[in-house]
Amino acid sequence: MSERIIDVLIIGSGPAGLQAAVHAVRKKAEVVVLGKVERSSIYGAHVENYLCVPGVTEGRELMATALEQVRKFGAEVITEDVLNIEQEDTLYKVKIESGRQLVSRTLIFATGNARKKLKVKGEKELSGKGVSYCVDCDANFYRNAKVAVVGNESAAVDGAITLTRYASEVHLVARQLEASPELREELAQSTVTLHEGQWVKEIQGDNAVTGVLLENDETLTVEGLFIELGAKGAMDLAATMGVAMDPETFSFIATNKQQETNMAGIYAAGDIAGPPWQMAKAVGEGCVAGWEAANFAAKQKRADTA
Repeated sequence: MSERIIDVLIIGSGPAGLQAAVHAVRKKAEVVVLGKVERSSIYGAHVENYLCVPGVTEGRELMATALEQVRKFGAEVITEDVLNIEQEDTLYKVKIESGRQLVSRTLIFATGNARKKLKVKGEKELSGKGVSYCVDCDANFYRNAKVAVVGNESAAVDGAITLTRYASEVHLVARQLEASPELREELAQSTVTLHEGQWVKEIQGDNAVTGVLLENDETLTVEGLFIELGAKGAMDLAATMGVAMDPETFSFIATNKQQETNMAGIYAAGDIAGPPWQMAKAVGEGCVAGWEAANFAAKQKRADTA
């Protein structure tokens, strides 16, 4: 049986991602949306400055309606995080936390771009001096070193497992693991030392990280701490693939008016594509990205059968 190839794979289920899904599926594209809607910044917010929404509306109500609409139109929604993306010829292979691999003709990044901080002593001072927010970006700098990862979800677990291929010793600090059973099993079979039920209290060191103090007052002697709170960020996934960032601040993905990135078949919409941080802007860009991605996929399919 031939491998299923999706037309449009959307990473992110906030306003930009769900609007992209609506427009792509209406163009008769096969669409899959990845992500957990409750992680969207709009989910816990109050909305009162959005056109056609009178008064104050709860963000979670809008997102519930959007999800229902997306599914009704025929898009598939998978509430899993992305672990890795690889390009193979004109296709993109996306590994998700259950271990499944999805193959798509196009990708739309629509996950927002904020990095979650620990907000503990030493984090700000040692950022870039042993404190990192991207395992895929910085793992190579810690060959044969002792490192720790902090986080409860898939990005932290996958990051810790990845680091075992570089570091001499890897610790994972988690209050309560929320990763998939498959990822948990992979962690159990790895050499990672798990500190579940604990959290980071302080990051130690003067000009470089020398240790991590846990809430139980145990100190882990490490040279690096990777902060991975939540799902793997689209910025990290995109950057490791060669997707270009804005040339001035390198803080968001660079796109043109068609929401295209520098890589064929890859689009970005919403906060990940730069300011202003408004739902109206996210929805508008999602509309364009979904439309353009569906058109690109259709042209690619025609070329494949020509």
